[in-house]
Amino acid sequence: MNETELRHRYGVEIVGLLASPEHRYDGRPGGTVPGQTADRRGRIEVRAGSGIVGDRYAGRPAHRDASVTVLAAESVEALAAELDSGPLDPLLARRNVVLRGAEVEALRGQEFSLDCGEGVVVLRGGRPANPCAWLDTVLVPGAHRGMRGRAGIRCAPLTDGVLRLGPAVLRSAVPLDATRAGAARRLVPHRAGRTP
Repeated sequence: MNETELRHRYGVEIVGLLASPEHRYDGRPGGTVPGQTADRRGRIEVRAGSGIVGDRYAGRPAHRDASVTVLAAESVEALAAELDSGPLDPLLARRNVVLRGAEVEALRGQEFSLDCGEGVVVLRGGRPANPCAWLDTVLVPGAHRGMRGRAGIRCAPLTDGVLRLGPAVLRSAVPLDATRAGAARRLVPHRAGRTP
């Protein structure tokens, strides 16, 4: 897909970037939040077919189609409002790219691009980035269940480029609704003998 096919253009903000050389939420959830300050970035380099330079999933064949995760900040804000928890840090959900102003869940199965002015990064949205039980420890009790259907998407990087914190342009082949950025999107299972 080329840039002209991504005809819908949106001004968004990249409010969080994360690249981690190691897995922070390993095993069963504990009582303390593992240190994560070193994983937060102001800028990340994305490599086509590989992932984020310096991230534990970059270049690993098993993660080639899911090496970059993207989350809507509004998902975590909606969760905080629903659970009356006060502000929550969306980077504790451990997604690589946190966007504000984008209906991320609508990008499942879609190609889209992010442009911060340092090379357009084209991603192919894939399966949901399902929440893990650690979210009840690191965000707020109830987060594991509350983030279902809105914990972001796993993406395959199709081009090299750079993402940095701040304003960006998102282009997609499908229309997006920023007012639904924090809404959960459920998958309807396909039943044999029925047409979807």
